[in-house]
Amino acid sequence: MQWFLGLGIAGLVVLALALVFDGVLDGHFEGLGGLDGLLSLPVIAGFVSMLGFTGAIVLGTTGLGTAFAAAVGVAAGGFAGWLTWRFSRSLMRGGASAAPRGDDLIGGTGTVVTAIPADGYGEVLAYLAGQPVKLAARSTVPLARGSRVWVEAALSATSVAVRPVDH
Repeated sequence: MQWFLGLGIAGLVVLALALVFDGVLDGHFEGLGGLDGLLSLPVIAGFVSMLGFTGAIVLGTTGLGTAFAAAVGVAAGGFAGWLTWRFSRSLMRGGASAAPRGDDLIGGTGTVVTAIPADGYGEVLAYLAGQPVKLAARSTVPLARGSRVWVEAALSATSVAVRPVDH
């Protein structure tokens, strides 16, 4: 049973190392076709720890012997490794969307957070996909803090032209 517990603990140590040395083995297994990612440290850690801890549990709770405990541990470790691989692959493919721009807000509403003088600049707070976006804003008429506005055009990546909602 000590061997199985040792494997389980070793797997946790490998996982901790994978977190500390993130990406050290990235790209080393690209020539192996579909194996890229299957030989990553988190996958190896998942396999080894599940093999060890499952083997220890089976050996300690049943009287079926070391060979049976190892077989069940290998099966459970393979499943844990596969789950880790699938999860990490889906995270890597998720990608990040681009930061919102003024163009994305055209036609939306916002609130003036810094008063806008006539033909001058102030600031508006608008929401894009539920996320607040604070932009410099220009208006042809003066707008007080708290005024509701429509975003009419993007002047740059960080500034927009607005008009009052009631006009």
